[in-house]
Order: sequence, then C-alpha cells, then structure tokens
Amino acid sequence: MNLVAFTGALELGLLYSIMALGVYLTFRVLNFPDLTVDGSFTTGGAIAAVMIASGQSPLLATVAAFAGGVAAGAITGLLHTKGKINALLSGILMMIALYSVNLRIMGKANVPLLGIDTLFTGMQVLLVMPLVVLAVKLLLDWFLHTDLGLSIRATGDNDRMVRSFGVNTDTTTIIGVSLSNGLVALSGALVSQQQGFAEVQMGVGMIVIGLASVIIGEAIFGAKNVFRATLAVALGAIVYRVIVAAAMRWGLNPQDMKLMTSMIVVIALVLPRIQSAFRKKAMIRKRSAELQTASPAQGSHQGGNQ
Repeated sequence: MNLVAFTGALELGLLYSIMALGVYLTFRVLNFPDLTVDGSFTTGGAIAAVMIASGQSPLLATVAAFAGGVAAGAITGLLHTKGKINALLSGILMMIALYSVNLRIMGKANVPLLGIDTLFTGMQVLLVMPLVVLAVKLLLDWFLHTDLGLSIRATGDNDRMVRSFGVNTDTTTIIGVSLSNGLVALSGALVSQQQGFAEVQMGVGMIVIGLASVIIGEAIFGAKNVFRATLAVALGAIVYRVIVAAAMRWGLNPQDMKLMTSMIVVIALVLPRIQSAFRKKAMIRKRSAELQTASPAQGSHQGGNQ
C-alpha cells in the first residue's frame, strides 16, 4: 500500500471513528441493537449537504445534522420504550422510514457540494480531524462519568436493578439512543463534506462497519475502562479502514467490500470464543495430568505410613 492510499485510509478512519463511537454507545454501553444507524448516517449527510448547498454556514449545517440524528434516535427510543416495540424491530422500522425522510430532505438521490465551501475547505483533514475526534471522545468520556451517563451504563448492564433504585430506564434508553444517532449523523455530515456530495445510499451497511470498528478496536487495544474503550473504538475505525485499503490494493473487488466487512466481524466475534474454548481444554488437560501425577505419589506415601 502506497502513501497516498494509507493517507486516504487514515482520513476515512478518522471521519468514521465518530460514527463508531455512536455505535459503541448503543452496542456496548446500552446493549441496544440499533439499526437506525444506516438511516441516521445518511440523515446527517443529507441535512448538512442541503443546508450548505443553500448557502448556510457549514458549521451550522453540521450542528443541524447532529440534531437531526438526535431526533431520529429519540423516535427509535420512543418506539421501543413507550410503544413497547422490540428494540431490533424499532431500529429496522426507523431505518426504513428514514430512507423516505432522507429523500424528502434532499429532494433527489444525490446532492453535490463541488465548488462550495465546506468545513474542510482550505484545511487538511489529517490535521483537523484528530482534534475533532479527540474532543468528541473526551466529551463522551466525561458524559459517561456524569450521573446521567452512569445511569445509562447501569441500564445497559442491568435495567431491572437500576429500576429498583428509582431510575427511569425509559428516559436513559431514549437519551442513550438519541446521543448515539447524533454522533452517527455528525459523522455522516463530515463524510459528505469531505467527499463533496451526499447521496441516499451512503448509509447502507454502516452498522456493520461500526460494529467491525468496535470489535477490532477492543480486540487489539482492550477495553478495561471507558477511557480506554472509546480510544480503542476510535483507533479500531482507523485500523478497519487501513485493512480495507490494503485489501483493495491487493486486488479485492470493490463489490466484495461488504462481504469482507461481514467476514471481519464474524472472525472478530468467533475467534475469541474459539481461543477461550482451547484455553479451557488446555487447562482441563493440565489439571488432569497434575491429578494423575499426584495420585501415585500420594498412594506410595500412604503405603509407606502403613
């Protein structure tokens, strides 16, 4: 892989790391299987692109994109908590609904931003995005250590216990899913500005990419505490993009990229279980050997005493 491809992978990894932090919030912290991500990512890109194309400030458009993602996540949370719809089904329904909403926002399937000033106009993505990702990561770390953040974490660990302490788990779930989709939409807004367009299909498969980033990051860098987990997720998004860029460089057909992403997630999920099973069998064999070695020695000792 040459320097240009590696630099491009780093840029994409940084842009998508904010989306991965949003997926981490629902997948790991809240234990909520949220498929809204595929729709809310496009929502962020669509809102930002339409506002920038109509002459609005790129910064205002990015903030509005975040707010749009928060609103989408809030509806998913309400469907699950107040509508008593299964969490997975709530996300699927919202994802499907957002496809039409995104088309309404854009008015067409593609909104170009060529020749229009965006957040990255006159800036180097590799110089700006590390600071943006670091700021988002530290803000998320801080939030997860506040009383509300601790309640959200506790809801994901054991919602029944949290309810017994008087915490409204419906509220914590709605806030958690809303914040997650806000981050996802923020990532979508930044990606659309970096690539120079937003299109209605740009969010397809985004949940799998987010999961791959979370799992790869945790497997490589560990997740013993919140600070380390969020850092691992952000770095995991970069590692994932570098892997994809290397695979493309080595001849992978672009139409197989989704298949490769799914395979990475499957391997990352299954491999630790296989390793754990092998370690358990090795420990059993070791203990059996120790018992077999100890039994004759104990028998001869007892015989000597007689």
